[in-house]
Amino acid sequence: MSSLGEMDMAPEADCAPGAPHPRQTATLFGQSHAEQDFLKAFNSHRMHHAWLITGPRGVGKATLAWRIARFLLAQPVEDDGGMFADTPPAPDTLELGHDHPVYRRSAQLAEPRLCLIRREWDAKKSRHGTVISVEEVRKLNSFFHMSATDGGRRVVIVDSADEMNVSAANALLKTLEEPPKNAILLLISHQPSRLLPTIRSRCRELRLGALAPDDLARALDAAGFDAADQSDALAELSAGSVGEALRLTNLDGLNAYRDLVGLFSTLPQLDRGRALKLAEACVGAANADRFDLTVGLIDRFLIRLARAGAGRPPIVEAAPGEAALLTRLAPDSFAARDWAILQQEISARAQHARAVNLDPAALILDMVFKINDTATRITR
Repeated sequence: MSSLGEMDMAPEADCAPGAPHPRQTATLFGQSHAEQDFLKAFNSHRMHHAWLITGPRGVGKATLAWRIARFLLAQPVEDDGGMFADTPPAPDTLELGHDHPVYRRSAQLAEPRLCLIRREWDAKKSRHGTVISVEEVRKLNSFFHMSATDGGRRVVIVDSADEMNVSAANALLKTLEEPPKNAILLLISHQPSRLLPTIRSRCRELRLGALAPDDLARALDAAGFDAADQSDALAELSAGSVGEALRLTNLDGLNAYRDLVGLFSTLPQLDRGRALKLAEACVGAANADRFDLTVGLIDRFLIRLARAGAGRPPIVEAAPGEAALLTRLAPDSFAARDWAILQQEISARAQHARAVNLDPAALILDMVFKINDTATRITR
């Protein structure tokens, strides 16, 4: 359970590198339908006590959770003032001004009626824990006890629920089954299928989708990144995810993908010198992000190949010459099947390689050679 002191000293597990934290993100783009669904439930006075906010990574789930949390904490509890109290008008927005005390306290993780559950920072190992532990979830007991004195709402954000270990999930389930009065739980999930069915069944789902290029560009601009001239390509490679688009922007991912397309344009007569240069750029701890980026871009390229062969070519090129390359390497459904099989094999190999710390250069070269072999078979 996060505190202001921890926030000042350690990186935050629920924040994309180089981007503002979702609690400090003022505007949510492209997800107005989800906001309106929540407001409709709130105004009906039959609001569920637990909400599962789902969708791909980086599309605004955490930003929505913080907007909902601030909104709820700023609204009077329904029975405040008794039967003679004036009924306030039904709100039509989750927006809360930056000068509002709840907004200011929440931005500093100093709102006593708000609890954030996330992976904790391990100071001894200088890294975040791999899971949300049961100890973190059990801290909700003291939170609910200490925050109950004013009789107002209390809000819990779990970011992300996918990261809870089994014991933590079971501990949270107890709270979902017997929620304290005026408590609202907001669970963020990138892969809800990984959650316990009993957790999913006790939550109402808010589903968020991928952002359109215009919304993505506006979200990046709000985060301090000027991507107006490349928003279409970013939207293609990031699959409409602001978080992934920020990572691509920070790591010069568009140029890296252009280089990758240039390399694969030599298939099936692979330019081995360029392949070796690509692999060597991923070696060493200092290039760990570059390695992850390269593996991800190769995976994305293979997916785009398979879709092109299946009759669903991308509408927008993510790199010059990409459309012609996809057409040449994936001319039909048979080729699409081969590329899809290879994508699954390479993805599984990459996961295994990370687990056993395989040499990054060897893995990248192995991927490229397998792609070249498949291209040779298809174009023969």
